[in-house]
Amino acid sequence: MNELTHGASLDGGEHPEPVDVTDELIAEHGLSADEYKHLLEIIGRTPSATELGIFSVMWSEHCSYKSSRYHLKKLPVEGPQVIQGPGENAGVVDLGDGQAAIFKMESHNHPSFIEPFQGAATGVGGIMRDVFTMGARPIANLNALRFGAPENAKTRHLVNGVVAGIAGYGNCMGVPTVGGETNFDKRYNQNILVNAMCIGLADTDKIFYSAAKGVGLPVVYVGSKTGRDGIHGATMASAEFDDQSDEKRPTVQVGDPFTEKLLLEACLELMSSDAIIAIQDMGAAGLTSSSVEMADKGGVGFDMNLDLVPQRETGMTAYEMMLSESQERMLMVLKPGSEPAAKKIFDKWDLDFAVIGETTDTGRLVVRQNGIVEANLPVATLADSAPEYQRPFEKTAAQPVVAAEDLPDVEDLFSALNSLMGGAHLCSRRWIWEQYDHMVMGDTVGRPGGDAAVVRVHGTKKGLAAATDVTPRYCYSDPYEGGKQAVVETWRNITAVGATPLAITNCLNFGNPTRPDIMGQFVGCLEGMGDACRALDYPIVSGNVSLYNETNGIGIPPTPAIGGIGLIDDHDKLTSVALTDEGLALILVGETKGHVGQSLFQELLTGDFNGAPPPVDLALERRTGDAVRELILSGKLSAVHDVSDGGLLVAIAEMCLAGDVGVILEPYQGQIKREAYWFGEDQARYLLAVPAGEATGIIAELSKLGLETSQIGLSSGKEITIKGGGSIALQTLRTAHEGYLPNLLA
Repeated sequence: MNELTHGASLDGGEHPEPVDVTDELIAEHGLSADEYKHLLEIIGRTPSATELGIFSVMWSEHCSYKSSRYHLKKLPVEGPQVIQGPGENAGVVDLGDGQAAIFKMESHNHPSFIEPFQGAATGVGGIMRDVFTMGARPIANLNALRFGAPENAKTRHLVNGVVAGIAGYGNCMGVPTVGGETNFDKRYNQNILVNAMCIGLADTDKIFYSAAKGVGLPVVYVGSKTGRDGIHGATMASAEFDDQSDEKRPTVQVGDPFTEKLLLEACLELMSSDAIIAIQDMGAAGLTSSSVEMADKGGVGFDMNLDLVPQRETGMTAYEMMLSESQERMLMVLKPGSEPAAKKIFDKWDLDFAVIGETTDTGRLVVRQNGIVEANLPVATLADSAPEYQRPFEKTAAQPVVAAEDLPDVEDLFSALNSLMGGAHLCSRRWIWEQYDHMVMGDTVGRPGGDAAVVRVHGTKKGLAAATDVTPRYCYSDPYEGGKQAVVETWRNITAVGATPLAITNCLNFGNPTRPDIMGQFVGCLEGMGDACRALDYPIVSGNVSLYNETNGIGIPPTPAIGGIGLIDDHDKLTSVALTDEGLALILVGETKGHVGQSLFQELLTGDFNGAPPPVDLALERRTGDAVRELILSGKLSAVHDVSDGGLLVAIAEMCLAGDVGVILEPYQGQIKREAYWFGEDQARYLLAVPAGEATGIIAELSKLGLETSQIGLSSGKEITIKGGGSIALQTLRTAHEGYLPNLLA
């Protein structure tokens, strides 16, 4: 740490006017007393107002990951398929044939709670910019949404606003929203989660990065004008809520998808030339983070004149311009002499284009306005000197395994099934995804509602599969097992359509990291995630950490949302969950032990989730999934579905409803309680539908691999029937399943 005393000079250069720094001002900027002392040691003098603002956002949890960096370094981020791992705008994986997928997931939680439409919309806009900044055309959006209890007074307002915001932005951009997940839990009543994911397609020789290498190069601002919206957005996202949260409404950004569509096309047009040396989205912390990160990665300084920044409001200060999070803006470093041709492109698309500075050899960020230096800071220390905390943590105590015998008996299995399928946890999300244009661009071949969405790699037979998953109740009970299961669930869903999983992105949503119990959840989940990724050769290439998701000291359940992608060489070989024909044998692959702890069935009977979650055997997951995928690609399977929330009978019902064909099931005659057999949430299980005449051979094939496999039924009619155990009409199930959300949200 620099030992310069207050008032000394690092470089003898021109210093801005210092601000009157008080304890209250430091706290308002989200800095601790020790962090402010560290700031003084770095710059050797009292900061200006603009400099204090710059440090506040660069050292915010949202931008610096100061509570999480130590643990994030332990995650597996490399593999033969990885072109770019964490550290850039998005991750990049190789698809072969000179093509790459560029993808990332990010949170927009706090803004979406305060202003659901704009918060969700700008979350979608921001993640798409992260992707096309790197030279990719976005081809698919997904999301992971968590809301409070359906009966909560705010839930309807928040769901309607968030869904409308996602739909409005994605639909206007002409990018299909093809998949995701939406869950309800009272523990999100005061802190909803809105995690947005985008996948883009690029040529491997046309990927753009953010390192501004070279001196005397023009620094160029493009896109929308700068306003006062979003100031201190990054700082707000790094603090917990209280009863005055609505007062933070001015820090929510306002998006314009029509402008972003123009920006996308203009950027891609310029990227077809060789003019761009570096490019960065102005996301969280706006002009500050983009300029600092570009300069730091390139080992240069930036000298910027804010008088040249396009502004939509009068009298904006340097502080406001550097911290504004106005949307639809990019910062570029271009080759000298290319400015006129580049400006011509942006003029054509009716977007602002302004040369606002140049790169220097000083290694400093110099910000000028009206001829006055408003900030003069060392880039390297500003970017890299944020504190890295190894916060104390407490490991979550192990929970007892819940015995099925401890749950009440259920006389009518189908009544329980109808309640589950027609309740908040498992009801159809059709009302949501029908508001999204999931077919625009014409390449969606695996629509919402299945295990994974699939989009065709345009002009080829290849398909990209994608899914988002996490089970927070598992993570809360046992962070390690829950972290494993979140990764495995995406891997399983991608496998179930026939694709080979490639890599993941994530959104790590947790409460206040200064609380040892919360930090223990974070550490445990990351350990589980890391072990799962290593076991499955499924590296993490990008992601986002969102902490302080709590209000008045009450945090959300740990929610490490995972977004996975996979590749299938021929999309004609895809399978779906739908039972579309009669006379198909239904085969269960995987061992059923009847694990009911943390299950939806347990909550249905007792009103709560208790005990240990189902354990995840990573070697078994790998062996089972690889075998199922091989069968899919061989063309032997008519339908596939993984068994997860709600257990076996729920998975069967989902297959029947998807294809509008019923099934006659064999009665369970094993040793465990029958309710646990039908509703337990044991992992590493799949349901396969195959022509009846081929069932024996497939069972034998899987059994040779040491996988427990049995035929449990035959597709037939319009009911789900258990021999000797009653039945339920598909129409009865469909009415409950499809009606819940429209009735709740109308």
